[in-house]
Amino acid sequence: MKPMGWLMVLASGALFGFGLALSTMIRPEVVLSFLRWQDFGLMLVLGGAVVVTFFAYRFVPKLLSKPLFGASFGKHPSELNRSTIVGAAIFGVGWGISGVCPGPAIAGLGAGQWELLISVAAMLAGAWVHGRLTGGKG
Repeated sequence: MKPMGWLMVLASGALFGFGLALSTMIRPEVVLSFLRWQDFGLMLVLGGAVVVTFFAYRFVPKLLSKPLFGASFGKHPSELNRSTIVGAAIFGVGWGISGVCPGPAIAGLGAGQWELLISVAAMLAGAWVHGRLTGGKG
């Protein structure tokens, strides 16, 4: 990747982390109150992300012949299969129990919430176990 590409990755990551912190999504107790249907503030965060992504993916390829820092636009190769369903269920259980999502957990570490290190370490361990069981195919 060229230096400008790295700069864009850093800038978009910083913007993402700032948005997660500003929206309070880095606080597990806020996420859990959302998942228990007690606080709907995060619905605006998730809804906003879906709307922005929907329009960006629909219209940016029509406005630009290629990405600013990439070779070409492509579709994400995904399919609904057993692994996707089981993985989504396991993720949902983990998120529902802990209130911790990977992106917000890393952003929370950046905001000084060191107790999230336990959750991040557990996520890494879970991903490592998956890699060992599947030979790194995932």
